[in-house]
Amino acid sequence: MIATDHEIEVETERLFRLLMSVDCEPGRQWNYAACRGIAPLTLEINRLKRERGAVVLAHSYVEPEIIYGVADFKGDSYFLSLKAREARAPVIVFAGVVFMAETAKILCPEATVVVPDRGSGCSLADSLTGAQLRGLKALHPDAAVVCYINSAAEVKAESDVCVTSGNVGDIVARLPQRRILFVPDRLMAENLRIELKRRGVAKEIVSSDGTCIVHDEFKADSLAEARIRFPGLKIVAHPECDPAVAAAADFVGSTGAMMKYVRSTRAPYYLMLTECGLVGRLQVEEPEKRFIGGCRLCPYMKLNSLEKIREALAAPRPEQVVTLDEAVRRRARRCLERMFELAPGD
Repeated sequence: MIATDHEIEVETERLFRLLMSVDCEPGRQWNYAACRGIAPLTLEINRLKRERGAVVLAHSYVEPEIIYGVADFKGDSYFLSLKAREARAPVIVFAGVVFMAETAKILCPEATVVVPDRGSGCSLADSLTGAQLRGLKALHPDAAVVCYINSAAEVKAESDVCVTSGNVGDIVARLPQRRILFVPDRLMAENLRIELKRRGVAKEIVSSDGTCIVHDEFKADSLAEARIRFPGLKIVAHPECDPAVAAAADFVGSTGAMMKYVRSTRAPYYLMLTECGLVGRLQVEEPEKRFIGGCRLCPYMKLNSLEKIREALAAPRPEQVVTLDEAVRRRARRCLERMFELAPGD
């Protein structure tokens, strides 16, 4: 069914009202003509969603036309994992990266879960395999194995509990084991050591060596200059950043927590040390706030597009469909369910 001119104009107006304030990507401007160009596509995708009973989950780091054009739910990986579990939809399109779609399949085995681009990996999830984790476990047999949600299904299957950047401190503090094998993020492990020491929690943290290619790019030496140039600046960082960066920030938290912090504070300027997609969301949802440069683009997240989402809905290729070995899926689900048990309110 082809959209009418009236439907296209209405959709164009809707998109323009939302996207006109987004300017975080150099050389890109969401003017009326740009919104008019994608309106037929967003209308088609939303029609396909209705016909197939599908939901689109979009991570905050993907392009704004996906988040505000076709997403049913938008947020960080933890929020979206909850929505995947609650959705009960026959088809789930996960606009994010592959480990997130795997998490949706772990929690929703009866659903057809598709990814717009199978190449949308993650430097953290790709840094450690299940076999490598088994090797680490053999070296530390007395350790509780804690995996960051940014990990592959086979890593979750080898772990005792999954955590997010928002609940990692609370969950690790509640575990009875003194030694914790934390994978795959080395920098988050370093920040975790600092946080647990601040709380007076005695744990030994052993970690693997993965890092996020976005967040490990930020350096602390540039932040003091930014504060001089922009008086009253609030610096907001993710715990995947280097500890020196975290120490220099005004707030450190998960993607969702960073959004809440900006919404609940007043400052003349904000510097967001995270992926640019989150800045785009804030520009839409907090238009009175001023954001200075500093964000970084994730090349994996940017592989998602409206065209690929349409394809994944209309006629997904085999590589776009997420499949998991059932034994791996069941073990990975226990790891995730343990997280929900230990941090039910997060």
